[in-house]
Amino acid sequence: MHFAGDDRVRPVSRLVLSRGSAAPVVCTGLGTANVERDARRKGLRDASDRLGQAWAQLASQTSVIPVRAHPALHGEGLPSYVLDWLDHDAPGEYWSSLDVSRRLDKILVPALHISGWYDMFLRGSVDGFLALSKSAGSDFARENQYLLAGPWVHIPWGDRIGTADFGHEALIDTDAILLRWFDQWLKDSGTFEGEPQVCHFVLGENRWREAEAFPTEAEHTLFLHSEGRANSRKGNGTLSTVSPSAGEPCDIFVHDPEVPVIAPGGPAAASGLFDQAALELGNNLLVYSTEPLEKPLWVFGIPRAVLYCSTSQETADFTAKLVRVKPNGAAEFICIGVARSGRLFAEGNYAADRIQRWDFPLEPTSCRFARGERIRLEISSSAFPLIDRNPGSGGPSCRATSWDWQRSTQFVFHGPERASALYLPASEAPE
Repeated sequence: MHFAGDDRVRPVSRLVLSRGSAAPVVCTGLGTANVERDARRKGLRDASDRLGQAWAQLASQTSVIPVRAHPALHGEGLPSYVLDWLDHDAPGEYWSSLDVSRRLDKILVPALHISGWYDMFLRGSVDGFLALSKSAGSDFARENQYLLAGPWVHIPWGDRIGTADFGHEALIDTDAILLRWFDQWLKDSGTFEGEPQVCHFVLGENRWREAEAFPTEAEHTLFLHSEGRANSRKGNGTLSTVSPSAGEPCDIFVHDPEVPVIAPGGPAAASGLFDQAALELGNNLLVYSTEPLEKPLWVFGIPRAVLYCSTSQETADFTAKLVRVKPNGAAEFICIGVARSGRLFAEGNYAADRIQRWDFPLEPTSCRFARGERIRLEISSSAFPLIDRNPGSGGPSCRATSWDWQRSTQFVFHGPERASALYLPASEAPE
C-alpha cells in the first residue's frame, strides 16, 4: 500500500524504470516493463518489440532526450499512463484522485507493511504505516498496523545488495511471516500475536531490532561548517553538534545539467550500499563530515536536512545524502533526500537569488555508526538518473532537450542566523 503524501515537501518525481531496479529511475526507459506487458496483452507486436529492445539496452536509455519523446512510449494503441505521469509533474487533481491518504477513514483492516532500506517504495511504505497507525477508520485497524523493514531492495529479499553482504540474519523467511500473518486474520489462529509493531534490520550492526513505534522526531543535530571550500571530500566542510557562533563564508557550487552528479549507485542508479568516495572527488557537490565518533550512534527514523540556500536560476533542486565513512575511507551510501523548488515552495514564493530555507526529509533508515566512523552529508543539485535532471530553464524536465539546459550557481549558507543542519533521529548505541 503506497501513499502520495504531501507533494509540497516530497522529493522530485520518482517513477519506476525496471522491475528489478531498487532505484526509482526517471529516464527514457521509464515504465517499459509495465507498458510492455500491456502491449503484449493487446497483441501490439511492434510496440512490444520496441519496449523489449529498450529494456535490453537499459543503460543507454538515460541518454535519450527529451524523455517524453522516447519512441518506445509512443504508438497506436499503447496505454498512455506513463506519458500522463510525465505530464502531471506537480501536485494537482490528477494525483489527488489517486491519493489513498485522503481516505484513511475508509480503511478498516490490519496491514503488514514490508519494505527495505533500499526499496524504491520505502518512503510510501513507512508513510502508509504511520498514517494508518494514526488515522485508520477504527481502533482495531489503527492498533494492528505492522512494519517490517529489512536490508533489501524491492525484490528480492536477501542478504546482498550492491556491494554489501548483510550476513545470514538478513535471510529471514518472509513466506513464513506472510503465512502467519494471514492465518492470524483469516483463520483466527493467533500466530501473529505478540509480534512487535516495528521489526527492522540495523545497517552496520547487521541484526534485527524491535520497536513499538517508528520514530518521527529528530533528536541529534549536526550543523554545517566550513571556511568556504566544502567542495569535494578534499575540502574543509565539517559537521558538528556546535551551532555556528560567528559568520562563516558560504559554500558555492555549480549545477550543470549536462554534467550532473551521478546517482549513488552509479549511471545505472542501482540501489544499495555503494562506496561514494570516488564520486565525492567532484567539485559540483559539497561534503561535510564529523570527526571520528567517540561513541557509537544509532540512527533510526527519518533524517531531515534544513539548508539555507540561494540559486541563480528560476528553478532548482537540492539533494542531501547521508553517508557512513569507515576508518579505511570507504564512504557507504545510507539514504538520500531530494527537493525541487517548484514543489517545496508550492505557493510560488521561490525566487532566484533569494536566500530561502529548504527543509526536506531523507529516506527512512536504521543504521549504526560505530566508534571511529564518521557521519557525512553530501549536498548537490542532482543524482542522475535516480532523479530527472533539472534543466534550470523552468520548463518541464520531461520535455527538455540539451538546448534547454542552463547552469545554476548554488550558495549554501551556515551562520548564526542561517544555521544549515542535518537532523538525525539518533541515540547512543551500545559498543
